[in-house]
Amino acid sequence: MHTRHASRPVRTAAAASILTAAALVVSGCASGSNSSSTDPDEPVTLSYAIWDGNQQPAMEAIAAAFTEEHPNVTIDIQLTAFQDYWTKLQTAASGGGAPDVFWMNGPNFQLYASNGVLAPMDGLDTAVYPKGLVDLYTYEGTVYGAPKDLDTIGVWYNTELFDAAGVAYPEAGWTWDDFRETVTALTDPDAGVWGVVAAPYNQMEYYNTIYQAGGEVIDAAGTQTGFGTPEALEGVTFWTDFIENGESPSAQQMTDTEPNSIFQSGLAAMFWNGSWAGGGYASDEAFADAVNVAPLPAGPAGNQSVVHGLANVAYADGEHLDVALEFAEFASGEFAAITQAESGTVIPAYDGTQDAWVQALPQYDLQVFIDALDTAVPYPVSKNTSAWVSVEGEVITQIWAGNVSAEEGLQDLAARVQDALDKE
Repeated sequence: MHTRHASRPVRTAAAASILTAAALVVSGCASGSNSSSTDPDEPVTLSYAIWDGNQQPAMEAIAAAFTEEHPNVTIDIQLTAFQDYWTKLQTAASGGGAPDVFWMNGPNFQLYASNGVLAPMDGLDTAVYPKGLVDLYTYEGTVYGAPKDLDTIGVWYNTELFDAAGVAYPEAGWTWDDFRETVTALTDPDAGVWGVVAAPYNQMEYYNTIYQAGGEVIDAAGTQTGFGTPEALEGVTFWTDFIENGESPSAQQMTDTEPNSIFQSGLAAMFWNGSWAGGGYASDEAFADAVNVAPLPAGPAGNQSVVHGLANVAYADGEHLDVALEFAEFASGEFAAITQAESGTVIPAYDGTQDAWVQALPQYDLQVFIDALDTAVPYPVSKNTSAWVSVEGEVITQIWAGNVSAEEGLQDLAARVQDALDKE
């Protein structure tokens, strides 16, 4: 989500980004009518807005390669801290002066697309990107974003705790029942070890299990919620049962100590986390050699992982829209993908380039994140995701704390989310 790396309640920054955009209402924005063509000899400066300093060197290399092919074009990379990015973008778009090209994420995409801020990418070859990401950046049948990178979810596990308990490492093809049995076998109250950290995270935890149970969070049209269904209840209680059984830290313990820190401190054997986590684990000398990753276990409907990722988009009313569209597509193209992969910071979205990212950290079985694309489902969004995600966080927190039953809480959540969707 999406700032990256190490642990994250951040992306769950898809989640964090939604919260920062909670009051986002774009008014008087772009008309999308700019279709002028730029003279190929005219000096052009394009502004390119990003938020992750770890990726800036790769973005500079990509910009330099584009300038080499287009000597009349200068790319001005504008780095803004993630916590300020969406506020700054909203202000710029509302004033008719958004960056020519900028990063977009799923939770905010439809709001900007529906307000005419983004230019259609009619010439984009969508076949070179995962369908889930293309769908994520499609609004009313039109593609507005060139997928830049992606992330999926896996089960990171502590090999030392598995070895100490004499438990076999997880393998592809395991199921929810296998996972539950493994959690039980690894839980050791006397040693202060939990089998799993059942964190109240959507992208990393319960969104996946809702889909694995055969449910959905929001339908593909973005108009109906599935939070009130039996499948959603099954997907949520998959996690809360571990807390009730004492096989996971309690909600209060996860409030006092961030869930990934519990896992990374060797106090829990497993933690569902994203593809972005590998770099952080590898940089922790005390933990790097004690961790690996396995595919998600399969629930009643399969082993779906939520897939999210960023896209490069072009401002519809930019002065040099044709050049901006060309650069946005270039920055999501094959050369850019390989450049990003070799930096080890993100999984590139461009098909056929992910192996370079896998090889960047060969000590981990990172291929599981690429294989997860075969059954992945897009991160659930609507036209104004921020209108309901804060309600979701409020209710989920109460369910995890045991202040309301999962069944009662999800029925309340479904009613409130549906009300928000009906008002979009």
